[in-house]
Amino acid sequence: MPSIALVDDDRNILTSVAMVLEAEGYDVETYTDGASALTALTAAPPDLAILDIKMPRMDGMELLRRLRLKSDMPVIFLTSKDEEIDELIGLRMGADDYVRKPFSQRLLVERIRAVLRRRAANEDASLERTESEKVIHRGKLEMDPMRHSSAWDGKPVTLTVTEFLILHALSQRPGFVKSRDQLMDAAYDDQVYVDDRTIDSHIKRIRKKFRDVDEEFDSIETLYGVGYRYREV
Repeated sequence: MPSIALVDDDRNILTSVAMVLEAEGYDVETYTDGASALTALTAAPPDLAILDIKMPRMDGMELLRRLRLKSDMPVIFLTSKDEEIDELIGLRMGADDYVRKPFSQRLLVERIRAVLRRRAANEDASLERTESEKVIHRGKLEMDPMRHSSAWDGKPVTLTVTEFLILHALSQRPGFVKSRDQLMDAAYDDQVYVDDRTIDSHIKRIRKKFRDVDEEFDSIETLYGVGYRYREV
């Protein structure tokens, strides 16, 4: 069964959520702070991590930032009701989803299932592709769904599952516009609701990652009121 890391300084949440997830058949490891979690998750990455934003020693934002240097594991944030800004920052940093406290444990389980389904679907789709379809080349962009890897001008760019699916959907047909709804369909399970700004946040994060390796990167075009498209090569 999938392994899940649960990181929260609230021991009551750790205990109750771990019990629910274990009852669902997941292999759960718990951590009370970001610093100890970083060491363990780096050494043995789980299939998914659930991170509280507000924690001592190292908060969820910093933990995610450090994890993203070496891993694209799916991440769900736990946030408080008044942390909307943190939610947006978290998405821009590469989180795949977030759940607000206090939360329904059943809702959290469904969000976990949805993120893992997207991951599995992406991997399954990769296995079904022919050799000629495995790697996409669009100018300087290279995307390999089989390895879930991407590069720009030969330099690797680490993307989350959601970011990879969005960019893959755009780059498959350069010049053709994809609406936000179409990008949601490509990147999210149909049982998960996300609004427009979530897609916008992911696009901003993708652009930033590519501009980190090429400051002149401008291949993703915004058509205001319509959506996005990958610039024709």
